[in-house]
Amino acid sequence: MERRPQPTNPTTSLEAMTPQQALAVGVAQITALIPGVSRSGSTIVGGMLFGVDRAVATKFSFFLAIPTLGIATVYSLIKSLKTIQGNEFANLILGAVVAGIVAWIAVRWLLNYVARNNFIAFGYYRILAGIVIIAMILIHVLPS
Repeated sequence: MERRPQPTNPTTSLEAMTPQQALAVGVAQITALIPGVSRSGSTIVGGMLFGVDRAVATKFSFFLAIPTLGIATVYSLIKSLKTIQGNEFANLILGAVVAGIVAWIAVRWLLNYVARNNFIAFGYYRILAGIVIIAMILIHVLPS
């Protein structure tokens, strides 16, 4: 398999990303509509293909998720307001705070990991997991 040559001067900060690179990453995100394609994976790879450093592409991928996840959360909360009892709001707020703290820690760890490592092992894992799932569907262990 021939490797695509990497840019000699990759974009190494969010501030240095061009509008064209940001648009290309956003367009790459569309491939996540294909079942089994990771949204964050598609945006990170898209960024790297268009000259963005791996760590910067990962940060940008997380920033791209904020509006989508935020709007989905608010929409779900609005739909659920009728079913939430008054005494459940404290649990809801506590859960949101804990989830935010854990997410912050996880994202920080992941960004540090990505800055030092590549995704090759994860790619092999995804391919192997896909083959196993397809095989399990074919032998009727999982429903199709």
